[in-house]
Amino acid sequence: MNKLFDDTGSKEHKSGFISIIGRPNVGKSTFLNRVIGQKIAIMSDKPQTTRNKVQGVLTLSDAQMIFIDTPGIHKPKHKLGDFMMKVATNTLKEVDLILFMINAVEGLGRGDEFIIEKLKSVKTPVFLVVNKIDQVHPDQLLPLIEKYQHLYPFSSVVPISALEGNNVETLLGQIKQHLPEGPQFYPADQVTDHPERFIISELIREKVLHLTREEIPHSIAVVIDSIKKMENSETINVMATIIVERDSQKGIVIGKQGKMLKEVGQRARVDIENLLGSKVFLELWVKVQKDWRNKMSQLRDFGFNEDEY
Repeated sequence: MNKLFDDTGSKEHKSGFISIIGRPNVGKSTFLNRVIGQKIAIMSDKPQTTRNKVQGVLTLSDAQMIFIDTPGIHKPKHKLGDFMMKVATNTLKEVDLILFMINAVEGLGRGDEFIIEKLKSVKTPVFLVVNKIDQVHPDQLLPLIEKYQHLYPFSSVVPISALEGNNVETLLGQIKQHLPEGPQFYPADQVTDHPERFIISELIREKVLHLTREEIPHSIAVVIDSIKKMENSETINVMATIIVERDSQKGIVIGKQGKMLKEVGQRARVDIENLLGSKVFLELWVKVQKDWRNKMSQLRDFGFNEDEY
């Protein structure tokens, strides 16, 4: 993908920060992983999967784009929800370009109208990115786009499929045109500003969400206890604790005779080995912390530090 944007004859270098916002489950993380070329944001068909700002860095010969994947904007139900909303809305003031991503299948909803009201107080250029076009008939797109354009003067409208990759290169080209001249903020080989510890915890959380389906809501957190090389070996030992809110959830995550926890570990280990480029020995525990999503001290312990936002 990057070769399409190489322009070795150009001396101008562009760079900037791009926020990806939208309702939960519109495909923001799928888009970010597609652009960066590896998994740095977890994906799930459950809403509100992303909890922190995840920065992905795309470096081209003449540009560097720093993407910020934000939590889906929604009505908060607990302190964790308040934190997620604050993260999402604060990024609107800090970036050079906003990608407002919508789901072509679901169409205009009250959540989109809420986001558009937020955008009206922002001076930053906004692209309307219509995702999941592979799931709808082309004739449905124009009427849908017109509905959104009636509500807000978007700088550009780009239909894409983040999953299939359709039109993603076109979107990247338009983003580059809108970015200001600027330096390269990150080394060319760096794809995220998050430490490996954060990404590993997210990869484990993704597997729990996927395997437990509807049985476990978003009342889980993953804390990395340690990451270290094993003695006399190239294998990396990762020890992590999965936090749940109730004893019944602990039983579900562990499963009969530990079967569920073993499956979570096996699947997570594959992604972690791809991330670290090394063999991994993964040890998982499950711990109950009742109502942790409403306790600021525990939110901070689990990495949700509102002072950073």
